Amino acid sequence: MTEAQALRDAILAAPLETSNFGEIPDARTLYVPLSHLKALKLDAHVIIGGRGVGKSFWTAALQSESLRSLLGSAAPELKDIVVQVGFAGKEAIDRYPNADVFSAFIAQGGDPYDLWRAVMLRWVADHAQQTIPSASWPETVAWLKNRPEESARLMQQPRTWRGLILFDSLDRTSNDWKRMDDIVRGLLRALLWLKSYPGLHGKIFLREDQAERTVFNFPDASKLLATKADLNWARHDLHGLLWQRLINACGDHGSLMRKICPAEQGEGAWLVADEMKRETETQRKAFERLAGPWMGRDPRRGIPYTWSVGHLADGRGQTSPRSFLAAIRQAAEDSSVRYQDHPFALHYESIKRGIQKASEIRVTEVAEDYPWVPEVLSALQGMNVPCTYEDVLTRWQEKFSTGPEEIRSERLPAQHVDRGWKGIREDLQRLGLIETKKDGRIDMPDLYRVGFGLGRKGGVKPRN
Repeated sequence: MTEAQALRDAILAAPLETSNFGEIPDARTLYVPLSHLKALKLDAHVIIGGRGVGKSFWTAALQSESLRSLLGSAAPELKDIVVQVGFAGKEAIDRYPNADVFSAFIAQGGDPYDLWRAVMLRWVADHAQQTIPSASWPETVAWLKNRPEESARLMQQPRTWRGLILFDSLDRTSNDWKRMDDIVRGLLRALLWLKSYPGLHGKIFLREDQAERTVFNFPDASKLLATKADLNWARHDLHGLLWQRLINACGDHGSLMRKICPAEQGEGAWLVADEMKRETETQRKAFERLAGPWMGRDPRRGIPYTWSVGHLADGRGQTSPRSFLAAIRQAAEDSSVRYQDHPFALHYESIKRGIQKASEIRVTEVAEDYPWVPEVLSALQGMNVPCTYEDVLTRWQEKFSTGPEEIRSERLPAQHVDRGWKGIREDLQRLGLIETKKDGRIDMPDLYRVGFGLGRKGGVKPRN
């Protein structure tokens, strides 16, 4: 077996999956970009990030005492802290309400602020081994409202423990934007209330589109905004994450990768050396061992180290780890089938097919989060970008003859559909799905263009 074949097998044996369904992550996958350190601090209460950047990963990882200990000096304040989830995509009705509970509670005139405080009260009461009414969420809220002195004493009593409560997947609280705004705003207000009690902390993970709405329109919201942290991934962070996964492949596969990537033994996992966490010559050369120096037969086609990340960026220039790792895995699979004799583990044509696969995954994710987007962008299939906005508008008007109100959406429709097609364009641009060039033409990043079936001269082709 050649080195290229062995490296290819090692890539396929590495834990490159990033989707999280509430399970505690494997210690081998734990990687902390420098930009995420602020988000992990206890005084960072509002964490902003798009799909696939780590919101659910950190919600799950922070629940694990062993994973928190692996953070070591990077986040020492997380040691010996009690962590609980106050909302997540995985239902836990005794710990927090679901969307149906929120809907019924609000329909009866309830304030989401009180419901969220009830979640926090149950959490504190549980650790204080104090019984409060909890047969239903309205019953807990009623106790909070009708027995204010008792609830205040519960929150103010001396504690021998410090606590952190996490809130994620808040788009699952409602299918209606206005109602979701009310629910998220209520949570932010409740977090301010929680902050007044020493030793109790909270983190709210929000999507960018949620944070950009009116959820911060209440007194003292600036106190939370001052703690805001963003989950961003620079190019060197993505490569560092990739190598963290590769050096922890099982058995001989991991040993082979550690001959390329400097690493040190940690508790339960190998850790990439500091020089592999920054954009260094060492990091660049390591990826060159996998993918070669060029995206073709000469330098004119680009360099795999930068090309692989750049072509996965959205319209705001952001690339998610989920897209990057999916593209690398697909490139390894494709190379093992089509280019077994290639001198490198990843053939440049396979990297392009990896982009196709990542784009398909991303389009599926977009459809889950924003069901209206595929309805709108499928009308542009077969077009080449960049193109004029007039060409785009013509396609939309042909498909939706009565206007954008005709666009179907099971949940969370386009935010500015009331502004007509200009509002739809604004929403697509804000989500990073399209971008407007200086000359006014509409462009679409490869991450979405390929999956939605649009072409580009000289670019990665959509799958048939």
